[in-house]
Amino acid sequence: MQIVIGNKNYSSWSMRPWVLAKEAGIPFEEVQLKFNKEDGGLTVDGIQRFNVAGKVPVLVIDGEPVWDSLAICETLAERFPEKQLWPADRSARQVARSICAEMHSGFTSMRSSMPMNIARQYPGKGMNDGTRRDIDRILAIWSTCRGKFGQGGGMLFGRFSVADAFFAPVVMRFRAYGVELPPVARAYSEAVQAMKSVREWMDGARKEKEFVPTDEPYATSNR
Repeated sequence: MQIVIGNKNYSSWSMRPWVLAKEAGIPFEEVQLKFNKEDGGLTVDGIQRFNVAGKVPVLVIDGEPVWDSLAICETLAERFPEKQLWPADRSARQVARSICAEMHSGFTSMRSSMPMNIARQYPGKGMNDGTRRDIDRILAIWSTCRGKFGQGGGMLFGRFSVADAFFAPVVMRFRAYGVELPPVARAYSEAVQAMKSVREWMDGARKEKEFVPTDEPYATSNR
């Protein structure tokens, strides 16, 4: 089984299934493709070998590709039910699926103004009215989930689940742009950053040398 990813410093979508599989102890081969320096696209000789849709991440399982981060996470949960990647409680599971879908399709202002960047920090950059609304909604999600379902662990639903993999890149964004967090969100952010899989991803991101201008709107010069 392979998981095809982009740059660890920039690719929030790649981070989600990678962290999910790593944290759950699901063995896989990592295949990393790098974003093109000029336009942020993937190199021509890379992604088309795995996915005609032309985007990362891709899960290759039993010789067949599964693309899109949410589809990949659902597939992993289905293929490895013993890992309990969704909450066991039905009510919690419904909420977990809903917030993952919301993360998957929403928060466009934050995505645009605060692109994921693990190697650099830009405190105070990227904040605007739309991004503030996105952040407030995310903080409300975290607070609600921790308060209602968070017993038994430091994750959104107590123990680690797909939901935490989906919000891990948001934790990276809040860290990079110095977003001020209330106590519940700060504790959750620290718990996510302490996860072994997240630490490994961050270490990999810091070692990368690529500089993609479209993903570095606040940089004054190349690394």
